[in-house]
Amino acid sequence: MLILGIDTSGKTASAALFDTDTEVFLAESTLYTQKTHSQVIMPIVKEIVSATGHVMSDIDRIAVADGPGSYTGLRIGVAAVKAMSFAIGCECCGISTLMGLAYSNISFRGTICSVMKARGDLVYTCSYKSDGYGLEGICDEKIISRDELAEFLAFNGTEVLLCGDGAADFFMDYRSPMFIIAPPQGRLQNACGICLAAASADPVSADELEVSYLQKVKAEKDLEDKLNNK
Repeated sequence: MLILGIDTSGKTASAALFDTDTEVFLAESTLYTQKTHSQVIMPIVKEIVSATGHVMSDIDRIAVADGPGSYTGLRIGVAAVKAMSFAIGCECCGISTLMGLAYSNISFRGTICSVMKARGDLVYTCSYKSDGYGLEGICDEKIISRDELAEFLAFNGTEVLLCGDGAADFFMDYRSPMFIIAPPQGRLQNACGICLAAASADPVSADELEVSYLQKVKAEKDLEDKLNNK
């Protein structure tokens, strides 16, 4: 099966092409950019597909990071995948950004904790048990304070590999001999992790693909505040 993976959930715009039969990444491109992801993600996709000698109709499944992450970035990625899935008639699936991060570090055997910056002192996080080939969730995805996360990991009692855009700050501020920081290439969102997770995920139709924010978007918060103040 040929899987195209896309991640636009953070400051990186990333796409990868993975052949599950040979377990080879045929191509991967990640760009850390200040530009709107809508400007760069489709050119990246076209480049990697063309460079491998394939055409879009060769793709069997398209996977995308569906959250948490940047509201705008997530919407761009999901909209692009829905459009491509409709156009070429292939299946698609949404992959948790947190799980994608953990899969980018799948060779680590033990506990992997994905930590993404939310707002203020809050982080999006989830911890997984890795056997080097697959992941098992230890807890639900959640948005909590960094202090709460530090307490949770302390009770875990084992070494923990930290990844995600909030991992470096967390590692420095909550120094512990039990914490291991992922290397730079495994720390930020990457489409390779999305592809690996998608290989064993249940596909959905393009109509069913949606964004998962984990927290209310600003418009919802403003409306709720307005109603509560009446």
